[in-house]
Amino acid sequence: MRSLSSRIAWLALTLGSICTPTAANDYQPIWFHGGQPTPQALMLLAQIAAAADHGLDADDYGGASLEAMVDRLRHEPVPAAEVLQQTDAALSRSALELAHDLHDGRVRPRDAGYAAGSGRAPLDGPALLQRLAASHDLATEFAALEPPFLHYRLLETALHRYQELARHPVLTQLPPLPQRTVREGDAYAGAEALRRLLIELGDLPVLDVEVADSDRQLIDAKLIQGIARFQGRHGLVADGLLSRKTFNALTVPLATRARQIELTLERWRWLPAFTAPPIIVNIPQFQLFAFRTTDDRAADVAQMPVIVGQAFRRRRTPVFISELRSIVFRPYWDVPASIVRNEMLAPMRADAGYLDRNDLEIVQGGGDDAMVVAGSAANIDALAAGSLRLRQRPGPDNALGLIKFVMPNDYSVYLHSTPARHLFGQARRDFSHGCIRVSDPLALAVHVLRTSPGNWSAAAVDAAMQGSTTRRVTLAEPVPVMILYATALATEAGQILYFDDIYGHDRRLDAQLRARRRNQAARIILPPRRAR
Repeated sequence: MRSLSSRIAWLALTLGSICTPTAANDYQPIWFHGGQPTPQALMLLAQIAAAADHGLDADDYGGASLEAMVDRLRHEPVPAAEVLQQTDAALSRSALELAHDLHDGRVRPRDAGYAAGSGRAPLDGPALLQRLAASHDLATEFAALEPPFLHYRLLETALHRYQELARHPVLTQLPPLPQRTVREGDAYAGAEALRRLLIELGDLPVLDVEVADSDRQLIDAKLIQGIARFQGRHGLVADGLLSRKTFNALTVPLATRARQIELTLERWRWLPAFTAPPIIVNIPQFQLFAFRTTDDRAADVAQMPVIVGQAFRRRRTPVFISELRSIVFRPYWDVPASIVRNEMLAPMRADAGYLDRNDLEIVQGGGDDAMVVAGSAANIDALAAGSLRLRQRPGPDNALGLIKFVMPNDYSVYLHSTPARHLFGQARRDFSHGCIRVSDPLALAVHVLRTSPGNWSAAAVDAAMQGSTTRRVTLAEPVPVMILYATALATEAGQILYFDDIYGHDRRLDAQLRARRRNQAARIILPPRRAR
């Protein structure tokens, strides 16, 4: 993703290479012929006007002012050369800005907390402008610049639907609940409004809403089913109960839901095309997706619940891209220095049995063969000073469980199993210190080892997990791993899933986009050249 200054330079270079003098005149327009806008110019204006369909803002590309400029030229018998040239350059600039934002996004990933630059190939500005100015289908040209993912396109389609729903804000304005939890058979003054909302959202089929006049203010069985469907799409326990948490989700303005889609589309634009089947973790969804192919289709993807880092700033799971390179069966857990310092030093000093009781040992040196030293007061002080390190011995109670998936990164974050299996039963699963605990480590290991030497069947993986020794297996081919953050997803079945902004990344990105204004320096309008 280019910075603003580099984008300005790119625009200037591109426009300068396109708007070149010819032998006949000093400036050759590409969007006008005989003083009149070409069909491509009018198509470009239509694409800019439809920027909202992609979650963008037409005003960022001078939509209204460009239309006014072009309309004025269309009604002038002999357009002034200076105005013609300036309008042509403005159209080229806006075409490039729209193309850039569709291809790379509007915000640099790192500025939004995403620890990876854009992996997409850079645009060839001059070639792109020439192609756009000659194309008979600009809609297809711009669509080709967007991410090549099915679920990106599904989410764009969902955006249109929610933009339309957002024009009716009364839909989510439900009366307050009469008690903390409303159940089947309870009276609720907003029952009819709730039915209407759930019908519009697709959670309650129209055929299920035949209700007698005397029962219109009752929560009936069909309404309970609709509430459960809504809950399932919003990361809530799908129990059909109209609780405070469910009521809060139901009354989120639909314009806010549309904005969640726009923010997720922005993040999709930062992703590189898949050159190998990846593993993706969507943090606020608490879900892992293991791809069998490079197609993002449900039939080609295995899913499993995960546990991610807590919402506290220093315990959040970071957003980044890496590669899974090896697996460690029965791993040691090298306790991070921050956990040692903040959580373990005090009990170690107060309780002589703390280390043994928790399968912990102080070691000197790196690697699994490091020398174990006594848990003396002097060695605990050395541990506190950083000259020794703390690790937990392998076993069923090890914090990493029986398997660790190693993906080198700057955060010491792993995928791993866990002895705390009961936590996967929670709807919201942000419980770790930043690493990602997977619910089915055996299946994930079989998946990533499928191309590696050896017969890594489920039985073989289980035997290694239950064995008596620590064993590292290097993958024959590294697997791309993308730890991502999306609070809105579209499914192939037509459902739109929403998740809580647990880390506040949506709020941050939303603020950056709202504060972003096109710098006037980026509004490059080449001055008319003097006649020779």
